Amino acid sequence: MTGPEQTRRTIETVCRIESAKLIAGLTRFVRDVGFAEELAQDAFVAALEQWPGSGVPDNPAAWLMTAAKRRAIDRMRRDARLDRKYSELEGGKPAVQGTRDDALDAVLEAIDADRDDRRIDDDLLRLIFIACHPILSAEARVALTLRLLGGLTTDEIARAYLVPETTVAQRIVRAKRTLTAARVPFEIPSADDRRVRVASVLEVIYLIFNEGYAATAGDEWMRPALCEEALRLGRTLAALVRDDSEVYGLVALMELQASRIRARTTANGDPVTLLDQDRASWDHLLIGRGLAALESAKRLDAPLGSYALQASIAACHARATEAPATDWVQIVALYDALAELVPSPIVDLNRAIAIGMAYGPQAALEIVEGLAGEPSMRSYHLVHSARGDLLFKLGRAAEARTAFERAAALTRNARERALLLGRAHVSPN
Repeated sequence: MTGPEQTRRTIETVCRIESAKLIAGLTRFVRDVGFAEELAQDAFVAALEQWPGSGVPDNPAAWLMTAAKRRAIDRMRRDARLDRKYSELEGGKPAVQGTRDDALDAVLEAIDADRDDRRIDDDLLRLIFIACHPILSAEARVALTLRLLGGLTTDEIARAYLVPETTVAQRIVRAKRTLTAARVPFEIPSADDRRVRVASVLEVIYLIFNEGYAATAGDEWMRPALCEEALRLGRTLAALVRDDSEVYGLVALMELQASRIRARTTANGDPVTLLDQDRASWDHLLIGRGLAALESAKRLDAPLGSYALQASIAACHARATEAPATDWVQIVALYDALAELVPSPIVDLNRAIAIGMAYGPQAALEIVEGLAGEPSMRSYHLVHSARGDLLFKLGRAAEARTAFERAAALTRNARERALLLGRAHVSPN
């Protein structure tokens, strides 16, 4: 690799690592996340222009922040001059404009004088709360979070979610406009508001992780890069918010599920179900991290929330060295608690699958048959897949085949469709 190529690769790495911190720090000054992102991009462009000749500075983050602040000062002073000229043309009062200039100068002096790196964590936490604000739709929160905190381009986000790049760009633009119009403050929420806002943040991070762990559409079973981004965001949040058990619960859940990623596909990329996975290939470092995060959640002495309960279920799988050793009775009990805490047909379906493993397929089939008849579940491919599996175990091959074919017709993921069609044509022993 040549010198310029190495420098460019270094710049790209630095930009990805420092992007969120830079945008967060700038937003504290300019109070506009869109403007802050523009300033950060200008700083990265300056780095691309200057570093190949001057070399990468000893403190790249500080260099980028200084460049962005200078750009902010120039831009704000230029805008102030334009405002003054427009005001004069329209017969504005100089005294009022002078007051505006004085206020602007105070802001600019604060930008230029700021040297306090200890605010970085607070700034980053504020940015997380802004990007995941409940005022935005779930799709907009995901896109904005990946853009601002993950450093992904609109093209990368679009490819990850298999939507047009213009759609992602529009979501991000609308999200920024919505935040500006609502005058969402750049602050850590008060104690009363924080619980709701943390829940929104966790939801966004888990949505990102789930899309990576089980892609809803396309030709690939998983998108590990999204899992990695979600894990990074979760770990960052856990380092900033140390008093919320659900933050640790989500991190634990993602670590434990991510530990299976290598075993979830064959060398050709075909899906491998949980019970058929080679557990020796599970990542035991991630398992250890997940179990430690789960213990951190429990040490806070608060009732376990939905993420911590799901992490506890994942821990049951992680502790079983082979599939037959899985404590399915304990998993059923955990799903009972989860269903009571957050009732939903999806939880009921997973609980039914666990019941089938613990107490036999007939007991589970009665529950799944009921779920399959609910309007909200008729188009959910996994309920038909679960029904097919239970019917197969009961020796009802023709019915199982129909259920698997129905599930295959409903999924938008090509790899999953192939798996389900393959199961549809397997005869019971």
